[in-house]
Amino acid sequence: MVHHLTKDQARRIAVGAQLLDAFRPGDVVEVAEQLGAIKIDPTATIAPAEQTILWSRIGSAYEGSQLTKAVDLDHNLFEYDGAFRPISLLPLMLPSMREWPKRASTRAWLEANSTFRTEVLARLRGEGPLLATDIPDTAEVTVPPDGWYGSNQVVHMLDLLQRQGEVAVARREGRHRLWDLAERVYPQNLPEYELDEAERLRNERRLQAFGIAKQRSPWTPVGEAGESAVVEGMRQKYRVHPDALATLKQDDGGRVAFLSPYDGMLFDRPRLKELFEFEYVLEQFKPKPQRRYGYFSHPILMGDRFVGMLEAEVNRDRDTLTVEAVHEFLPFEAEEYEMVRAEIDNLAEWLGVGIRAW
Repeated sequence: MVHHLTKDQARRIAVGAQLLDAFRPGDVVEVAEQLGAIKIDPTATIAPAEQTILWSRIGSAYEGSQLTKAVDLDHNLFEYDGAFRPISLLPLMLPSMREWPKRASTRAWLEANSTFRTEVLARLRGEGPLLATDIPDTAEVTVPPDGWYGSNQVVHMLDLLQRQGEVAVARREGRHRLWDLAERVYPQNLPEYELDEAERLRNERRLQAFGIAKQRSPWTPVGEAGESAVVEGMRQKYRVHPDALATLKQDDGGRVAFLSPYDGMLFDRPRLKELFEFEYVLEQFKPKPQRRYGYFSHPILMGDRFVGMLEAEVNRDRDTLTVEAVHEFLPFEAEEYEMVRAEIDNLAEWLGVGIRAW
Protein backbone atom coordinates (compact mmCIF):
# COMPACT_ATOMS: atom_id res chain seq x y z
CA MET A 1 0.00 0.00 0.00
CA VAL A 2 1.22 3.48 -0.88
CA HIS A 3 0.00 6.42 1.21
CA HIS A 4 -0.65 9.66 -0.67
CA LEU A 5 0.01 12.63 1.59
CA THR A 6 -0.27 16.36 1.24
CA LYS A 7 2.60 18.52 2.47
CA ASP A 8 0.42 19.64 5.37
CA GLN A 9 -0.12 16.02 6.37
CA ALA A 10 3.58 15.19 6.05
CA ARG A 11 4.48 18.13 8.28
CA ARG A 12 1.93 17.16 10.90
CA ILE A 13 3.33 13.62 10.93
CA ALA A 14 6.86 14.95 11.40
CA VAL A 15 5.84 17.33 14.19
CA GLY A 16 3.83 14.68 16.03
CA ALA A 17 6.61 12.11 15.80
CA GLN A 18 9.00 14.61 17.39
CA LEU A 19 6.53 15.23 20.26
CA LEU A 20 6.11 18.87 19.28
CA ASP A 21 2.33 18.86 18.83
CA ALA A 22 -0.15 19.89 21.50
CA PHE A 23 -0.05 16.52 23.30
CA ARG A 24 2.93 16.80 25.64
CA PRO A 25 4.78 13.69 26.88
CA GLY A 26 4.84 12.92 30.58
CA ASP A 27 8.51 12.39 31.39
CA VAL A 28 12.11 12.16 30.24
CA VAL A 29 12.05 8.44 29.47
CA GLU A 30 8.97 8.78 27.28
CA VAL A 31 10.72 11.49 25.27
CA ALA A 32 13.92 9.44 24.92
CA GLU A 33 12.03 6.30 23.87
CA GLN A 34 10.25 8.20 21.11
CA LEU A 35 13.11 10.37 19.86
CA GLY A 36 15.85 7.77 20.23
CA ALA A 37 18.48 10.40 21.06
CA ILE A 38 18.65 13.61 23.07
CA LYS A 39 21.62 15.63 21.87
CA ILE A 40 24.14 16.85 24.48
CA ASP A 41 25.77 20.22 23.87
CA PRO A 42 27.07 22.76 26.39
CA THR A 43 26.33 25.91 24.38
CA ALA A 44 23.91 27.65 26.71
CA THR A 45 22.80 31.05 25.52
CA ILE A 46 19.49 29.88 26.98
CA ALA A 47 20.18 26.37 28.33
CA PRO A 48 22.26 23.36 27.23
CA ALA A 49 20.75 21.48 24.30
CA GLU A 50 19.67 18.43 26.30
CA GLN A 51 17.73 20.64 28.71
CA THR A 52 16.04 22.76 26.03
CA ILE A 53 15.11 19.68 24.00
CA LEU A 54 13.31 18.18 26.98
CA TRP A 55 11.65 21.45 28.03
CA SER A 56 10.34 22.05 24.51
CA ARG A 57 8.52 18.70 24.73
CA ILE A 58 7.49 18.33 28.38
CA GLY A 59 7.03 22.00 29.22
CA SER A 60 7.08 23.65 32.62
CA ALA A 61 6.76 20.31 34.42
CA TYR A 62 10.31 19.43 33.35
CA GLU A 63 13.19 19.91 35.80
CA GLY A 64 16.86 19.19 35.08
CA SER A 65 17.04 16.76 38.00
CA GLN A 66 14.66 14.46 36.11
CA LEU A 67 17.29 13.86 33.42
CA THR A 68 19.98 13.20 36.03
CA LYS A 69 17.71 10.68 37.76
CA ALA A 70 16.88 8.88 34.51
CA VAL A 71 20.58 8.57 33.59
CA ASP A 72 22.49 8.17 36.85
CA LEU A 73 20.00 6.61 39.26
CA ASP A 74 17.39 4.71 37.26
CA HIS A 75 19.74 3.87 34.35
CA ASN A 76 16.87 4.17 31.87
CA LEU A 77 19.12 6.26 29.61
CA PHE A 78 22.78 5.94 28.68
CA GLU A 79 25.21 8.34 27.07
CA TYR A 80 26.71 7.46 23.72
CA ASP A 81 28.32 9.56 20.99
CA GLY A 82 27.17 12.91 22.32
CA ALA A 83 23.58 12.01 23.13
CA PHE A 84 21.45 10.41 25.82
CA ARG A 85 19.66 7.34 24.46
CA PRO A 86 17.06 4.95 25.88
CA ILE A 87 18.53 1.73 27.20
CA SER A 88 16.09 -0.18 24.97
CA LEU A 89 18.21 0.88 21.97
CA LEU A 90 21.46 -0.53 23.34
CA PRO A 91 20.87 -4.17 22.27
CA LEU A 92 20.19 -2.93 18.74
CA MET A 93 23.42 -0.91 18.69
CA LEU A 94 25.80 -3.50 20.10
CA PRO A 95 26.04 -5.70 16.94
CA SER A 96 27.23 -2.79 14.78
CA MET A 97 29.53 -1.57 17.56
CA ARG A 98 31.26 -4.96 17.50
CA GLU A 99 31.81 -4.58 13.74
CA TRP A 100 33.27 -1.09 14.05
CA PRO A 101 35.48 0.46 12.66
CA LYS A 102 35.14 -0.09 8.95
CA ARG A 103 37.35 2.83 7.92
CA ALA A 104 40.89 1.66 7.17
CA SER A 105 42.56 4.75 8.65
CA THR A 106 40.79 4.26 11.99
CA ARG A 107 41.73 0.59 12.11
CA ALA A 108 45.33 1.50 11.32
CA TRP A 109 45.44 4.08 14.15
CA LEU A 110 44.05 1.56 16.66
CA GLU A 111 46.51 -1.10 15.52
CA ALA A 112 49.44 1.33 15.76
CA ASN A 113 48.32 2.20 19.31
CA SER A 114 47.58 -1.33 20.53
CA THR A 115 49.79 -0.89 23.62
CA PHE A 116 48.17 2.46 24.40
CA ARG A 117 44.73 0.84 24.01
CA THR A 118 45.67 -1.96 26.41
CA GLU A 119 47.00 0.54 28.96
CA VAL A 120 43.81 2.64 28.85
CA LEU A 121 41.61 -0.42 29.39
CA ALA A 122 43.86 -1.65 32.20
CA ARG A 123 43.74 1.73 33.95
CA LEU A 124 39.96 1.74 33.79
CA ARG A 125 39.72 -1.85 35.00
CA GLY A 126 41.90 -1.10 37.98
CA GLU A 127 40.75 2.39 38.93
CA GLY A 128 37.61 3.37 37.01
CA PRO A 129 35.45 5.39 36.68
CA LEU A 130 37.99 8.01 35.58
CA LEU A 131 38.14 11.33 33.81
CA ALA A 132 40.15 11.37 30.59
CA THR A 133 42.66 13.62 32.36
CA ASP A 134 43.28 10.87 34.95
CA ILE A 135 44.65 8.53 32.26
CA PRO A 136 48.23 8.97 30.95
CA ASP A 137 48.62 9.71 27.26
CA THR A 138 51.08 7.08 26.01
CA ALA A 139 50.00 7.05 22.36
CA GLU A 140 52.63 5.83 19.92
CA VAL A 141 50.89 7.49 16.96
CA THR A 142 48.99 10.75 17.40
CA VAL A 143 46.12 12.41 15.58
CA PRO A 144 46.66 16.15 14.99
CA PRO A 145 44.28 18.48 16.87
CA ASP A 146 41.17 19.43 14.94
CA GLY A 147 37.79 21.00 15.65
CA TRP A 148 36.72 18.04 17.80
CA TYR A 149 39.86 16.83 19.54
CA GLY A 150 42.80 18.56 21.15
CA SER A 151 46.29 17.13 21.46
CA ASN A 152 45.37 14.65 24.25
CA GLN A 153 45.08 11.25 22.58
CA VAL A 154 43.27 9.71 25.56
CA VAL A 155 40.03 11.46 24.61
CA HIS A 156 40.34 10.18 21.05
CA MET A 157 41.05 6.62 22.22
CA LEU A 158 38.13 6.63 24.68
CA ASP A 159 35.71 7.78 22.00
CA LEU A 160 36.87 5.03 19.66
CA LEU A 161 36.64 2.41 22.39
CA GLN A 162 33.14 3.63 23.16
CA ARG A 163 32.16 3.08 19.54
CA GLN A 164 33.51 -0.47 19.83
CA GLY A 165 31.47 -1.13 22.95
CA GLU A 166 34.57 -1.55 25.13
CA VAL A 167 34.13 1.51 27.36
CA ALA A 168 31.19 3.71 28.32
CA VAL A 169 30.39 6.94 30.08
CA ALA A 170 29.59 5.98 33.66
CA ARG A 171 28.34 9.44 34.67
CA ARG A 172 29.27 13.10 34.49
CA GLU A 173 30.87 15.53 36.88
CA GLY A 174 29.47 18.80 35.64
CA ARG A 175 30.16 18.73 31.90
CA HIS A 176 33.05 16.22 32.24
CA ARG A 177 32.62 12.54 31.39
CA LEU A 178 33.71 9.79 33.77
CA TRP A 179 34.66 6.65 31.86
CA ASP A 180 34.58 2.99 32.83
CA LEU A 181 34.53 -0.44 31.25
CA ALA A 182 31.28 -0.96 29.36
CA GLU A 183 30.68 -4.25 31.17
CA ARG A 184 30.40 -2.29 34.44
CA VAL A 185 28.14 0.43 32.99
CA TYR A 186 25.74 -1.32 30.64
CA PRO A 187 23.09 -3.73 31.94
CA GLN A 188 23.83 -7.43 31.70
CA ASN A 189 21.64 -10.12 30.08
CA LEU A 190 20.47 -7.85 27.28
CA PRO A 191 18.67 -9.42 24.30
CA GLU A 192 21.00 -10.63 21.56
CA TYR A 193 20.46 -9.78 17.89
CA GLU A 194 22.20 -10.65 14.66
CA LEU A 195 23.53 -7.63 12.80
CA ASP A 196 20.88 -7.65 10.04
CA GLU A 197 17.98 -7.97 12.48
CA ALA A 198 19.41 -5.25 14.71
CA GLU A 199 19.79 -2.89 11.75
CA ARG A 200 16.21 -3.56 10.65
CA LEU A 201 14.89 -2.78 14.11
CA ARG A 202 17.06 0.34 14.38
CA ASN A 203 15.63 1.58 11.09
CA GLU A 204 12.15 1.13 12.51
CA ARG A 205 13.07 3.08 15.63
CA ARG A 206 14.66 5.80 13.50
CA LEU A 207 11.50 6.12 11.40
CA GLN A 208 9.43 6.15 14.58
CA ALA A 209 11.39 9.19 15.75
CA PHE A 210 10.98 11.14 12.50
CA GLY A 211 7.56 9.89 11.45
CA ILE A 212 8.32 10.34 7.77
CA ALA A 213 11.62 10.19 5.89
CA LYS A 214 12.89 9.83 2.37
CA GLN A 215 13.43 6.21 1.48
CA ARG A 216 17.01 6.90 0.45
CA SER A 217 18.50 9.56 2.69
CA PRO A 218 21.97 9.73 4.25
CA TRP A 219 20.50 12.09 6.86
CA THR A 220 17.75 9.76 8.05
CA PRO A 221 18.46 6.22 6.80
CA VAL A 222 15.39 4.05 7.38
CA GLY A 223 15.75 1.36 4.72
CA GLU A 224 12.47 -0.47 4.15
CA ALA A 225 11.02 0.38 7.55
CA GLY A 226 7.39 1.49 7.72
CA GLU A 227 5.17 1.89 4.69
CA SER A 228 5.63 3.55 1.32
CA ALA A 229 4.37 7.09 0.83
CA VAL A 230 4.39 9.86 -1.73
CA VAL A 231 4.08 13.52 -0.84
CA GLU A 232 2.45 16.03 -3.17
CA GLY A 233 4.97 17.86 -5.30
CA MET A 234 7.84 15.59 -4.25
CA ARG A 235 9.58 13.21 -6.66
CA GLN A 236 11.35 11.24 -3.96
CA LYS A 237 9.76 8.20 -2.38
CA TYR A 238 9.12 8.39 1.34
CA ARG A 239 8.63 5.91 4.16
CA VAL A 240 6.07 6.67 6.83
CA HIS A 241 5.66 5.02 10.24
CA PRO A 242 2.19 3.46 10.65
CA ASP A 243 1.78 4.87 14.15
CA ALA A 244 2.54 8.36 12.88
CA LEU A 245 -0.42 8.23 10.49
CA ALA A 246 -2.71 8.26 13.53
CA THR A 247 -1.75 11.89 14.17
CA LEU A 248 -3.66 12.87 11.03
CA LYS A 249 -6.90 12.02 12.82
CA GLN A 250 -6.12 14.52 15.55
CA ASP A 251 -6.76 18.21 15.02
CA ASP A 252 -5.09 19.71 18.07
CA GLY A 253 -4.33 23.12 16.59
CA GLY A 254 -0.63 22.80 17.43
CA ARG A 255 1.44 25.05 19.69
CA VAL A 256 4.54 27.21 19.76
CA ALA A 257 7.91 25.59 20.44
CA PHE A 258 11.41 27.08 20.63
CA LEU A 259 13.93 24.55 19.36
CA SER A 260 17.56 24.25 20.34
CA PRO A 261 19.78 24.58 17.25
CA TYR A 262 20.80 20.97 17.97
CA ASP A 263 17.24 19.66 18.19
CA GLY A 264 16.65 16.45 16.25
CA MET A 265 13.72 18.08 14.45
CA LEU A 266 16.28 20.22 12.60
CA PHE A 267 18.77 17.45 11.81
CA ASP A 268 17.55 16.38 8.36
CA ARG A 269 18.18 19.65 6.52
CA PRO A 270 16.91 18.47 3.08
CA ARG A 271 13.63 17.24 4.63
CA LEU A 272 13.34 20.53 6.51
CA LYS A 273 13.63 22.46 3.26
CA GLU A 274 11.34 20.22 1.22
CA LEU A 275 8.48 19.71 3.68
CA PHE A 276 8.69 22.87 5.80
CA GLU A 277 10.24 25.26 3.25
CA PHE A 278 12.73 26.20 5.95
CA GLU A 279 16.41 26.56 5.04
CA TYR A 280 18.02 26.41 8.45
CA VAL A 281 21.62 27.54 8.85
CA LEU A 282 23.38 27.36 12.21
CA GLU A 283 25.17 30.69 12.48
CA GLN A 284 27.23 29.80 15.56
CA PHE A 285 30.39 29.34 13.51
CA LYS A 286 29.87 32.26 11.15
CA PRO A 287 31.71 35.57 11.57
CA LYS A 288 29.45 38.08 13.30
CA PRO A 289 28.99 40.34 10.24
CA GLN A 290 27.63 37.34 8.29
CA ARG A 291 24.98 36.39 10.84
CA ARG A 292 21.39 37.15 9.97
CA TYR A 293 19.59 35.95 13.11
CA GLY A 294 22.30 35.81 15.76
CA TYR A 295 24.96 33.57 17.26
CA PHE A 296 22.68 30.81 18.61
CA SER A 297 19.10 31.75 17.73
CA HIS A 298 16.37 29.17 18.34
CA PRO A 299 13.95 28.38 15.49
CA ILE A 300 10.30 29.06 16.35
CA LEU A 301 7.84 26.34 15.37
CA MET A 302 4.17 27.31 15.36
CA GLY A 303 1.92 24.37 14.68
CA ASP A 304 3.54 22.76 11.65
CA ARG A 305 5.30 25.89 10.34
CA PHE A 306 8.59 27.57 11.16
CA VAL A 307 7.67 31.21 11.59
CA GLY A 308 10.78 32.90 12.97
CA MET A 309 13.90 32.83 15.14
CA LEU A 310 14.24 33.68 18.81
CA GLU A 311 17.47 35.54 19.56
CA ALA A 312 17.81 35.50 23.33
CA GLU A 313 20.34 34.94 26.09
CA VAL A 314 20.20 34.28 29.81
CA ASN A 315 22.24 36.55 32.08
CA ARG A 316 22.62 34.61 35.32
CA ASP A 317 24.32 37.52 37.08
CA ARG A 318 21.19 39.60 36.60
CA ASP A 319 18.72 36.68 36.56
CA THR A 320 17.22 37.84 33.30
CA LEU A 321 16.33 36.41 29.92
CA THR A 322 17.35 39.09 27.46
CA VAL A 323 15.34 38.84 24.25
CA GLU A 324 17.44 40.60 21.64
CA ALA A 325 14.93 39.99 18.86
CA VAL A 326 12.14 37.83 17.56
CA HIS A 327 12.90 37.57 13.87
CA GLU A 328 9.61 37.07 12.01
CA PHE A 329 9.81 35.34 8.63
CA LEU A 330 6.44 36.94 7.82
CA PRO A 331 4.80 39.57 10.03
CA PHE A 332 2.94 37.93 12.90
CA GLU A 333 -0.76 38.40 13.31
CA ALA A 334 -1.86 39.62 16.74
CA GLU A 335 -2.79 36.11 17.91
CA GLU A 336 0.53 34.70 16.72
CA TYR A 337 2.43 37.42 18.53
CA GLU A 338 0.58 36.63 21.75
CA MET A 339 1.34 32.93 21.38
CA VAL A 340 5.06 33.61 20.96
CA ARG A 341 5.05 36.09 23.84
CA ALA A 342 3.30 33.55 26.09
CA GLU A 343 5.93 30.94 25.29
CA ILE A 344 8.71 33.42 26.10
CA ASP A 345 7.00 33.94 29.47
CA ASN A 346 6.90 30.17 29.96
CA LEU A 347 10.57 29.90 29.07
CA ALA A 348 11.57 32.57 31.58
CA GLU A 349 9.45 30.94 34.28
CA TRP A 350 11.11 27.57 33.61
CA LEU A 351 14.54 29.19 33.78
CA GLY A 352 13.60 31.03 36.96
CA VAL A 353 14.51 34.46 35.59
CA GLY A 354 12.84 37.71 34.63
CA ILE A 355 12.49 39.01 31.10
CA ARG A 356 14.22 41.91 29.45
CA ALA A 357 12.03 42.16 26.38
CA TRP A 358 12.93 43.28 22.89
